[in-house]
Amino acid sequence: MEGDGLTASKTFSGIPEAVFVDNVDEFMNLPENSGGVDKVLRRLDEQHAKYKFMESTLATKRRRLRQQIPDLSRSLEMIEKLKAQKEDMETQFLLSDQVFLKANIKPTETVFLWLGANVMLEYSLEDAENLLTTNMATAKKNLSCVEHDLDFLRDQWTTIEVNMARVYNWDIKKRQAAKASSQ
Repeated sequence: MEGDGLTASKTFSGIPEAVFVDNVDEFMNLPENSGGVDKVLRRLDEQHAKYKFMESTLATKRRRLRQQIPDLSRSLEMIEKLKAQKEDMETQFLLSDQVFLKANIKPTETVFLWLGANVMLEYSLEDAENLLTTNMATAKKNLSCVEHDLDFLRDQWTTIEVNMARVYNWDIKKRQAAKASSQ
């Protein structure tokens, strides 16, 4: 279809583009709108609800990515410190909320990274740095895509809201004109 290529360039998640109803009379005379104003408004409301659901899903993804990026940054900073470390270092680490424990850290060439799903692997400092750098770049790129899609989504649900208002107002004018002509 002609619109598919256009939509793909506007959104990364395959969000369908809302069509602005410029001429309500022509729009209401389309075969798919023959069921009346209530059906059209219900269909537009369904589409609006779908956009809102997509928005909540993308907002959750954005929140997760915004938390992940600083975590990756802190991990990269720690790897840099470990690479530069030549002698034992005393530090404190968080054991649980408000509970810190003193620890002596010996110079090391390996670290353990949580990969998720209760999986932890040992990496050399260089491999860990490469993995975290790659993950950081991917997270930043994904965050950019999600924010772009959220902006696109806001435009789409605004278009749907305007369409709903235009169809509703068209129906009111049509009823008022019918009422005036019957009097």
